[in-house]
Amino acid sequence: MSDESQHWAPRDPSGAAAAPGSHQEEPPGKSGKGRKNGGNGRKPRTGWRRAVPTWRMALGTVLGLALLLGAGIFAAYRLIDIPAANAAATAQSNVYLYRDGSVIARDGDVNREKVKLAQVPPTVRQAVLAAEDRDFYSDDRAVDVKAMVRAGWNTVTGKGKQGGSTITQQYVKNYYLGQERTVLRKAKEAIIAVKLNREETKDQIFEGYLNTSYFGRNAYGIQAAAQAYYGKNVEELTTAEGAYLASLLNAPSAYDVVAHPDNEPAAQRRWNYVLDGMVKEDWLDAAERATTEFPTPGETKPSTGLSGQRGYIVQAVEDHLDRHGILDEKTLATGGYRITTTLDRTKQDAFVKAVDANVMSRTSADRKADRNVRVGGASIVPATGKVVALYGGIDYTKQYVSNATRRDYQVGSIFKPFVLTSAVVNESTTQDGERITPNTVYDGANKRMVVGPQGPTDYAPANEDDVDHGDITVRIATDESVNSVYAQMAQDVGPGKVRDTAVALGIPNDTPDLTAAPSIALGTANASVLDMTEAYATLADHGRHGRHVLVEKVTKDGAEIELPERTTAQAVSREAADTTTAVLRSVVEGGTGTAALAVGRPAVGKTGTAEEDRAAWFAGYTPDLATVVAVMGQNPDTGAQTPLYGALGLPRVNGGGAPAETWAAYTEAALRSSPAQEFDLETAPGSDEEDEPTLDADSDGSADPSSSSEPTTGPSGTTPSSPAGDSTDTGGTDTGGTNGAAGTTGGTGGTGETGSTGGTGGDSGGDGEGWRGKGLVTPVTRP
Repeated sequence: MSDESQHWAPRDPSGAAAAPGSHQEEPPGKSGKGRKNGGNGRKPRTGWRRAVPTWRMALGTVLGLALLLGAGIFAAYRLIDIPAANAAATAQSNVYLYRDGSVIARDGDVNREKVKLAQVPPTVRQAVLAAEDRDFYSDDRAVDVKAMVRAGWNTVTGKGKQGGSTITQQYVKNYYLGQERTVLRKAKEAIIAVKLNREETKDQIFEGYLNTSYFGRNAYGIQAAAQAYYGKNVEELTTAEGAYLASLLNAPSAYDVVAHPDNEPAAQRRWNYVLDGMVKEDWLDAAERATTEFPTPGETKPSTGLSGQRGYIVQAVEDHLDRHGILDEKTLATGGYRITTTLDRTKQDAFVKAVDANVMSRTSADRKADRNVRVGGASIVPATGKVVALYGGIDYTKQYVSNATRRDYQVGSIFKPFVLTSAVVNESTTQDGERITPNTVYDGANKRMVVGPQGPTDYAPANEDDVDHGDITVRIATDESVNSVYAQMAQDVGPGKVRDTAVALGIPNDTPDLTAAPSIALGTANASVLDMTEAYATLADHGRHGRHVLVEKVTKDGAEIELPERTTAQAVSREAADTTTAVLRSVVEGGTGTAALAVGRPAVGKTGTAEEDRAAWFAGYTPDLATVVAVMGQNPDTGAQTPLYGALGLPRVNGGGAPAETWAAYTEAALRSSPAQEFDLETAPGSDEEDEPTLDADSDGSADPSSSSEPTTGPSGTTPSSPAGDSTDTGGTDTGGTNGAAGTTGGTGGTGETGSTGGTGGDSGGDGEGWRGKGLVTPVTRP
């Protein structure tokens, strides 16, 4: 290196001092070219490149949008609350069931019945998860963004509208929002799902999902679906059935193989997909999967609306719930109640069939009177008070008032047994001080003035067809329903006591026209068919009374509602009830109710006819079933009560005809599978039939105990004519549909021909004319 001092010349700002060949380098970016481009060292953007954003611009835009979107989502999350459930999601129908669990009716527009998650079998739950969201319990995410994007892309690209929602999202859509497909709804759905996932457990969300999902066949929720497709409750579903119902969630209508048989291959593919998913998730054993067969659902059933008897039953059940303080009308209207009644499906069907065969089939469109025919019926098991059948009318959608529970028709002579019961209970006596028993003799003269403690009253009821029966026992007066005898007996017992006995037996205290007067004996009260059935059930149960029961169980959302316990008490003494039963037995065996013999087992009963023949009744029982049937007359246009003259092609309809025949047909069918039972009776002293005095008539019509006669009857209730003469049918009340027998002893014949000894003709009539003729004095020895 040279020892010569080194000298650095100052830099010429203009660059002119730089010698050629100098080794000094120009700093980057300081070249003349760089300065010419503005000092940034880049070529200017020209042409189309000027329209394309730089990467810095693109990144800034993306970051800005992301920030804006995040802020929007945060704001939406803070502003959007979980809303109240939509009305459609919470609406439920009330379900009414027979005691065997089969459906009677649903009274709501929405076919939904909520159940608890625990009620759904585990394999059914797993089938739904396999079909809709296999990671529901394992993945804490409420929203599946990837699936949403995929579904949106498929929809945009024409692959069809597809869902990309978790079970939580679907539940939010069903329960809180709606079914519309919009971006706004989807965004709200996602936000609410996230919030809900933090506030409710997985089980709560899954339970809500199962109860709100639509399965087709107008079935909302898994319980309604189980009934709609397989006619069973959700608890009874098999794995295969659960997998099929889970398949429906994807396309309810398309996968209904009954409604669309051509879609069965697609439905089976979806079903297999569900089962295979269960195997994959270790929810189903592969061996069981291999043997599982496709569970073809049942036929689509018509809506269980309120037509036919269903509406009457629903009406009666709702009244029962309200009256007993279980559920009032307003509470019941909120829906969701599952009400199991005491009604027996077999017996209910038997009642309908009996009415159709013995009443409705006899009507004709050509007879004007047949337009007025109405029928009501009820049946109770005496030992339990359970109502097992109700017949309200021809069709609830045609006549809304139930003939089984209405209280505007007189009950007629089926009230008379309560007078006899009261007489025994109160140890009542006649005006002469004689203890009243079935064998007590009364004057059965037509229009006989009722005599009270202060002497004659102003009440003198007429007998049917103005027939004079002369001296007659209480037993035969019951057989023939003699008004004059029973009016006097009610006076002797005390009308107030008779009323008290009727109430004790089961007639409601507020029954219209249940007036404490001698006329009470003739059935002027307007009790319902169901009321009378309860009272007769008390007699059948040896005087023990408890209110009838129509509801066995009530639940809502799987929780059972407490029902009041039925209590019983000895309403009247056993001997009083049993004495009445013993007397009513002769009504069936040889009185106005012989048509009831067709039941083919021990039975008792009483016929009755309302004033002006506006209703005809038969009330009867076996030891194990009490039933009342009434045929009523009502103008379908005005609603006014009308006489039944000419209805069913008969001059008159009486209790011993169509009502008794309907009773026998129903009771025979209802008890067909049960062994016949004998009555176990403990009657009051002096009530035995063999102790009954035999009355005959002298030439002057006075009683002659030395003579008796024993007419016989056949199964139809008809009595063979005497060799010298017979009787003709002239009508009356409570006929039993049979002609009266010619009398065998003195007396004046009615319209029938006089017998060989001047016997009494006459008909078996309506309200109390049976197989005997109607002279002033009637033979009383029983066949």
